[in-house]
Amino acid sequence: MSESLVGRNLMEPPATLLPEEPEVLARLAAGDLPEDVVPVAPESSLVWALMAEDAWSEGRTVDSYAYARVGYHRGLDALRKAGWRGAGPVPWSHEPNRGFLRSLYSLGRAAAGIGEAEEVERIRTFLKDSDPTAAEQIEAAQA
Repeated sequence: MSESLVGRNLMEPPATLLPEEPEVLARLAAGDLPEDVVPVAPESSLVWALMAEDAWSEGRTVDSYAYARVGYHRGLDALRKAGWRGAGPVPWSHEPNRGFLRSLYSLGRAAAGIGEAEEVERIRTFLKDSDPTAAEQIEAAQA
């Protein structure tokens, strides 16, 4: 048996690993605001997640929801491009996945803020299925 198959659940699709975003990370590290980065990298879930988190922290729930929704959809596009077929792990441990996972988390939080209960449960399940530790990791990072 192949070494890569040892210990792996063969019924579960392999983990999806999104590509790195060196330009986005460099601009953010240089102090650019997410809203300044989004015009050069609108496909980045990370910049949309950051804008959603900023809006949430400022009490702008609807704005947070909108930014998170865009980040979520951009993330779905990136996941599909990376071979994701609608199921399977999207591990938090792979740093480029974190923008999508943060967008998903922010979308659930903002959906709760506007009373969209069914969406909250759907997102909670999707986040847990992607990585059971993601919500806990995000909450710890934001504490």
